[in-house]
Amino acid sequence: MRTLKDEIISLIHLEGPMPVERYMALCLGHPTLGYYMTRDPFGAEGDFITAPEISQMFGELIGLWAAQVWIDMGSPPGTGLVEIGPGRGTLMADALRAIHQAVPAMLSAIDVRMVETSPVLRARQQANLSGVDVAALWHADITMALHGPVIIIANELLDALPVRQVLRTEKGDIRRVVGLGATGELVFGFEANLRSADMPTAVLIEEPFAADILIEQVAAHLAQDGGAALFIDYGAEQGMEGDTLQAVRQHGFVDPLADPGLADLTTQVRFGRAMALARAAGARVQPLASQGDFLMQLGLAERAAVLKRRATSDRARAIDEAVSRLTRMDERGKSGAGMGALFKAMAFSHPSLEALPGFGPPAT
Repeated sequence: MRTLKDEIISLIHLEGPMPVERYMALCLGHPTLGYYMTRDPFGAEGDFITAPEISQMFGELIGLWAAQVWIDMGSPPGTGLVEIGPGRGTLMADALRAIHQAVPAMLSAIDVRMVETSPVLRARQQANLSGVDVAALWHADITMALHGPVIIIANELLDALPVRQVLRTEKGDIRRVVGLGATGELVFGFEANLRSADMPTAVLIEEPFAADILIEQVAAHLAQDGGAALFIDYGAEQGMEGDTLQAVRQHGFVDPLADPGLADLTTQVRFGRAMALARAAGARVQPLASQGDFLMQLGLAERAAVLKRRATSDRARAIDEAVSRLTRMDERGKSGAGMGALFKAMAFSHPSLEALPGFGPPAT
């Protein structure tokens, strides 16, 4: 059976070394062999566990966040509740359950729009939302979901978008590529050889051009038609110099070049850059918050206490462990247990929404 690795090697033979961003795009989104096109990677039996799979509380609090935003918007009918990259649909299912309990009138005033390219995950999402009493539509592209006022949610999306990697030198930028080694194996390299004199000033830089386009598109729509967007992902406000590309398979780190299409590829999100782009597009941007602080401000501790009242001792212990995992402030990497500090919550909105739930005073 022909593998994605075979496809990539053939392309390199035909066209020469490929930029890192193209390699990432093929590994994750190849129509028939891409990682997200062929599998459900989530959960204990998959390759990694996301926050919605850790606890129902995560999705419930996001649902309450969306409900409060909708009220603050003036409760407009025809609002789209949009999730980009919805995973298994777990977050949306939990969010809609919380909305139904807290603000039932919202369900008759919104439609759910799921932006998903993977047929495998789309089928899983449709099954998880089959019992939800609200219109739900699936789209392959965000542009199809952007009409009218919208409330947008994206959890662990930006980190999986392709990035351009360049080596910045005094002589200019040199693009990092994937090519073939002496024995035909995939290796990283650069489009041109560096002179030894260039090396001391050379710095590897990641340029998240795909995330830039998405952020600008969403922010411009919100500024014109109203609503808010919430992105939760791992990274830092100012970003990092150097290579942050990593591959995860079966809950552990692996070589990004070892098995294309069989491991998840991500890079750390540069939130400061994204926030600046959203602001330039006309949106009001909230101060960046750690996931731990954001969830606690939304009432994670209080929700956990409610769930524990009727829980068995084992279930109560599991709830406490979930709270700890979602809010711990040690930065241990994406697959590590502490998500509270490494993961950040970024939100922006129509300028009329001065404050959003879970965030401090809005940035000027």
